[in-house]
Amino acid sequence: MTGKRNSSGSDLRKVDAHTITSKEYDEIPELTKDWFERAELHVGGKKAPRGRPRSAKPKQPVKLRLDQDVITAFKAGGPGWQTRINEMLVAALAEGLKPHKVASGAKRVGGVKLRTVKKRSSRKSVAGMRSTGRKRA
Repeated sequence: MTGKRNSSGSDLRKVDAHTITSKEYDEIPELTKDWFERAELHVGGKKAPRGRPRSAKPKQPVKLRLDQDVITAFKAGGPGWQTRINEMLVAALAEGLKPHKVASGAKRVGGVKLRTVKKRSSRKSVAGMRSTGRKRA
């Protein structure tokens, strides 16, 4: 180097020559686990998001009742069984299965036998009340 300051405007030789004293160490905060948990990561001057990136097609949580043998068969394949059920349903839709128009009897999709479930007839509740407890108009 020619002895000039670098582009940051500091004299790095002077910085390198400086010895940190014990008093200066006392001024430095302790980096605890709590400090790291609250720290914000910045990349390129911008705060970086934490956690899993947002999906373009996020999954929707649903409560689904399945036969025990179906659950057992998928769980036997190990972790990711719910993902495999989703993949099989996506494949069935890609093959042209219309969930609301499954033929009576059974149909095979992806090697799995599908069966229709008979729709329950709606029952009138006692004294003309709905499940909400309100009287019908």
